[in-house]
Amino acid sequence: MSIALRTLDDGAWISVNDSRQVSVSDVWTLSCGVFCECEPAYVLLEAFLDVRVDDSIVVAEAVGQCLECGVRDSITRLPVGRIVDGEFESYDPEAVQSVLEPEW
Repeated sequence: MSIALRTLDDGAWISVNDSRQVSVSDVWTLSCGVFCECEPAYVLLEAFLDVRVDDSIVVAEAVGQCLECGVRDSITRLPVGRIVDGEFESYDPEAVQSVLEPEW
């Protein structure tokens, strides 16, 4: 079964099978050192730039700003959910996330 992923509303939402599932209005908790020096970093996303499936993990490219130190930067591989038995399961933005590093 294929899953249709795309960004909507100028990057404000991630759509899964034509249903808005993940919003930029959430604050994502990222582990130390992956976005800025804050431990952990509380990042308010400003926009999703792209979304794709990497194995069974749904990852987004996004832009955000740390609420503690003010660093504004892009995130190339933010895990926002996963595909299980052909269905999308979103991750909790408040749970500590670790940004996936690109495989070289």
